[in-house]
Amino acid sequence: MAINTLEYAKIFQTELDKKIEEQLTSAWMDANAGQVKYTGGDEVKIPKISLVGLGDYDRDKGFKQGSVTLSYETKKLTQDRGRTFMLDSMDVDETNFVASAGMVMGEFQRLKVVPEVDSYRYSKIYEAAKTEHADTYTATAKDILDKLDADISTVQDAVGGSEPLVICINRKVHAILNNAEGVNKYINVADFNNGFISTKVKMFNDVPILDVPSARFKTAYTFDAGDTTDKGGFTAASGAQEMNWIIIARRAAIAVVKTDKIRIFEPNVNQNADAWKLDYRKYHDVWIKDNAMDGVLVNLPAQA
Repeated sequence: MAINTLEYAKIFQTELDKKIEEQLTSAWMDANAGQVKYTGGDEVKIPKISLVGLGDYDRDKGFKQGSVTLSYETKKLTQDRGRTFMLDSMDVDETNFVASAGMVMGEFQRLKVVPEVDSYRYSKIYEAAKTEHADTYTATAKDILDKLDADISTVQDAVGGSEPLVICINRKVHAILNNAEGVNKYINVADFNNGFISTKVKMFNDVPILDVPSARFKTAYTFDAGDTTDKGGFTAASGAQEMNWIIIARRAAIAVVKTDKIRIFEPNVNQNADAWKLDYRKYHDVWIKDNAMDGVLVNLPAQA
């Protein structure tokens, strides 16, 4: 019986795409990639528009000439990550391959891929914001409402009150927020589109709150090469701090995934072993446009 490994790959890819949208706390950043130009290789071009302001209208000469400049920031994709797995043909036959391989790849994505992508994105936002768009605060139930509200106001003062924002918050800090006296008068629940998934989230003064596990919310990470001498994946970098929260305009972070694929080789094709071979690759990055940095504020715990 012929085995259509291409069809298997499509099935797995479709299911994994759905799952990653559900599991990533940063999936909403992918929606901004529609404005990016990609012509191959490791570079993308992100559009940036510059405009002049109003001038006086002259009743004899009419309108003053304005100017608009459309330019492109060139960014490099830096995260080219992948892994291959073998499922021995004696353990997995054609009848249970889909179930077994689906379980392996689903767990790999849930336990390894999703945490790494989230962690990378938040640490890159911190890296871009740390010089001029960061603040410090030690979270307590007594004053967390005031501080969070003040940080939101700071961003809104820079980008305008109608600009949609997102609060990405450390899960441990979110627990402090939940215990703050009077928090319920600030909180409501509404729909939020996290990628292609619509979900119910808490809103703080109508700004959605996205809960991020603390392990994914540090300022810096080391991404292992994944050679046979190590376990691969990622770890928090030496001296990395857990962030309290990131307040960010929804349009500010642009996440791009250019290669996200599954390849399957059956045992008769695999030249290295009598086993099913599963390849997983993810080529991605995230950036903040130069003219969007005012829409970002990172808050970290105050140093003792």
